[in-house]
Amino acid sequence: MVAKWFGNKCFSIVHRKNLVYNTCWEDPRIDREALRLTADDTVLVITSAGCNALDYALQSPRRVFAVDMNPLQNALLELKVAAIRGLDYDDFFAVFGEGVHPKWATLYRNAVRPQLMPEYRAVWDRRINFFDGTHRRNSFYFRGTAGLFAWMINGYLNRPPGLSEAIAEILAAESIQQQSEIYESRGVHDLLWSRPLRWALRRDTTMAMLGVPRSQRLQIDRGYPGGIGTFIQDRIETVFKHMSLKDNYFWRVYLTGRYTRDCCPEYLTADGFSRLQDGLVDRVEAHTNTVEGFLSGHRGKISRFILLDHMDWLYDRFPTLLASEWQSIVDRAAPQARVLWRSAALRVDFVDSLVVRRDGKPFPIGQRLRYEDDLAKELHSRDRVNTYGSFYIADICGEVECGGVAG
Repeated sequence: MVAKWFGNKCFSIVHRKNLVYNTCWEDPRIDREALRLTADDTVLVITSAGCNALDYALQSPRRVFAVDMNPLQNALLELKVAAIRGLDYDDFFAVFGEGVHPKWATLYRNAVRPQLMPEYRAVWDRRINFFDGTHRRNSFYFRGTAGLFAWMINGYLNRPPGLSEAIAEILAAESIQQQSEIYESRGVHDLLWSRPLRWALRRDTTMAMLGVPRSQRLQIDRGYPGGIGTFIQDRIETVFKHMSLKDNYFWRVYLTGRYTRDCCPEYLTADGFSRLQDGLVDRVEAHTNTVEGFLSGHRGKISRFILLDHMDWLYDRFPTLLASEWQSIVDRAAPQARVLWRSAALRVDFVDSLVVRRDGKPFPIGQRLRYEDDLAKELHSRDRVNTYGSFYIADICGEVECGGVAG
């Protein structure tokens, strides 16, 4: 009980008043294939760092509602939106691609701040040095709690002789085979996976900095041989040795503190920026609320829901809230609405049994979910992040369509 209390306390302290995520760690390339967005779709996504909300907007849906309980995550999305409206591409890429701009204070004051609502001005007025390069963590991607951990990891990589150089060679490799050869020939495994690092990866405080609650860590400990430490090691070795890093902007920014113009999210490409600036960015709305809170006050229908992995901690700590969240999803779902979610667990067993109501009749939500298991499995195998245990795609269907049987 003490360990559970301490783990939950660490997570709450880290998340309550901090910018946790400075970049999204869900691969929108596979999401786009799963979502199949059209001009008629309305999308709800948990904001996180806002990268993927902008990515979905580039698919030209009718609306993207970015919802997050943490106001600082929405403040980051609003800063990106304001910068898209107020900056040219080169300045925008310096700020959010390279994570630093020497003239940020002037740009912010003259071109970005006027585009922000007062509550978001107050947030960024206090954090102007996040982008100006004056702090010792001299990239925005080393700021926030996840960014602090990335900065610490980069410091760690500089300690063993040759390790940081080997990582740089792997990032510059032209093929997966070359990546694997460098990993083996330079002895990266032994240099990287020291006993202190393996110990740190099993701590609740470390996981809290990465946005991983204790309940999520325990799911991996229960379901993966060797627990979370082995899970992380296996996943990172797979990224280095068996997945192309040429376009893997997730690990590039984590390991270097910056993107490149050839390896970055779509909203940071010249074409993506131009299309957003030409009007697509106006389709994005940020809302500081829970998913249920937003949906209960929303009068329209939503056809696509992207829930990230937040159910992993919600089911353990607040199972009744998870059930009521799904009730709000059912209430606001358009016909044939599609829901995506991820989990640390290799298999999720807590969704289908949640009881909801439609037309006054209670039923387990699993009876109205039609899963795209083959598609989810195939897409999950191509996920560039490669840190989640499982990925789910489910359509909410009627009683006749689903036959009253869980997917």
